[in-house]
Amino acid sequence: MSHEHKIDWKTNGVKVIPGDQLDTNTPQTPGMNRAAAINFARVGAQKIWAGTVHIHANAKTGAHHHGALESVIYVIRGRARMRWGEQLEYVAEANPGDFIFIPPYVPHQEINASTDETLECVLVRSDNEAVVVNLDIEPVEKPEEVLWIDPIHKHG
Repeated sequence: MSHEHKIDWKTNGVKVIPGDQLDTNTPQTPGMNRAAAINFARVGAQKIWAGTVHIHANAKTGAHHHGALESVIYVIRGRARMRWGEQLEYVAEANPGDFIFIPPYVPHQEINASTDETLECVLVRSDNEAVVVNLDIEPVEKPEEVLWIDPIHKHG
């Protein structure tokens, strides 16, 4: 007689985390507010971390990186200006509906390019714990703008 192991899907199934119940007890970088929705401690996530980021009008974060983790930022409201590189020498901007990808160990800084609107984003990382390494970087005065070129769908 075979004994099948039944999974308790009520306890181990889908979880909806209300937006007003995020956890702000997560590593912070000056100039931004991070709040965790999905991580190991809250929902048992094994391979991802997700939450929100708010950057106040005219504010910017300190330079930092996220170790070996990959990060994706989705802009909900506002205008995000990203600077990155050893001296934050590169820059690109993102609008609502845009995605931003940050590879492992890339020194970067998020800037709210708006003078009067909070920048609101959703953040997803490739591990269940938030890794934040704050850096002391002297940024270059004028960063070089970098536009993304789609490597799959070339624009003639």
